[in-house]
Amino acid sequence: MATALITHPDCLGHVTPPGHPEQVARLEVVLAALDNLALTRVKAPLAAEDDLFRLHPASYLAMLRNESPAEGWAQLDADTYLSPGSLAAAYRAVGAVLRGVDMVLAGEVANAFAAVRPPGHHAEQALPMGFCLFGNVALGAKHALDHHGLSRVAIVDFDVHHGNGTQALVEDDPRILFISSHQMPLWPGTGAADETGPHDTVLNVPLSPGTDGAAFRRIYEGQVFPRVDAFEPELILVSAGFDAHMADPLAGLALEAADFAWVTGRLCDLADAHCAGRVVSSLEGGYDLDALAQSARAHVQVLEERGR
Repeated sequence: MATALITHPDCLGHVTPPGHPEQVARLEVVLAALDNLALTRVKAPLAAEDDLFRLHPASYLAMLRNESPAEGWAQLDADTYLSPGSLAAAYRAVGAVLRGVDMVLAGEVANAFAAVRPPGHHAEQALPMGFCLFGNVALGAKHALDHHGLSRVAIVDFDVHHGNGTQALVEDDPRILFISSHQMPLWPGTGAADETGPHDTVLNVPLSPGTDGAAFRRIYEGQVFPRVDAFEPELILVSAGFDAHMADPLAGLALEAADFAWVTGRLCDLADAHCAGRVVSSLEGGYDLDALAQSARAHVQVLEERGR
C-alpha cells in the first residue's frame, strides 16, 4: 500500500492579488516540502458538474462562470477573488478529493493527501467565502456516501478558522460527523460549542488564543477522539489547515509541526480501528510559508509511514 499525493498544475493558476495571503507560493512550498517522500503521485481530474451539484446549485456555478474574468481579478467578497485560472483550479481541487476517496475506497492506496488550492471549508451552498469557492471536503464526504454507498463518514477540521462552510453543507446529513477545532474569537465568528446541528453530528471545539500543543492534545484526547471513536466512521476526511501554527500571521494559536504530526497519527489510529486505515486529507489554510511547508510535510510524512 502507499499514500497518494493528488495535485495538478492548474491549482497554481488560481492567482490572487499581490499581498493576498492565499497565494500561489503556498502550494509551491508544500509541493517542494513533499518532493522527496515516497508517495504515489496522481494528477487531479476536473470534478464533473454532477459531482458539484451534490452540494452546490447550478445557479451558483453559472454565477462563478459569469464572474470569471478574462484578465485580472473579479472580487467576490472582501477576501475571495477569481482570476482567469481560478475555476479550473477549483474544479481540480474538488476532483483531487474525489479521486482520493475513490483510490482509498478501492484499496489502491492506504490514504491520500490532496495538495490543492483554493481551499474549501468556508464555501457554503451558493456563497464563496474566505478564499473558498467549493466545499472540497464536504463534497468528498457526499461522494463517499452517495457514490460508494458508505453509511458513516467523519470529517475532522483542525484549521485555525471554523469550517463554517463545511458545517453548513453537511449538518443536515446524519451520516456525516463534522468536528472543527478553531480559535475563538476569530473570523468568521461561528463555531460556538452549542452549535451541534439538527442531528447532534456537529462538534465545535473553540480554542482560546494562545492555546499551545500540550493543551491542544489534551482537548483532542478529551473531546475529539472519543466522538470519532463512538461514531465508528467508515472513512475519515481531514480538512488540514496549518494556520494554527504559532508563526501564522492570521491567527494566534501556538501549535508546532510536531503537533500536526501527532494529531495525524491519532486520526490514523482511529482509522485503523474503524475503517481499515482509510484517511483522505485536503489542504486548507496556512499562511506562513516556512511553517506551512514544515507542517504539511509532518502531516504527510505520518500518512506515508502509516500507509506502508
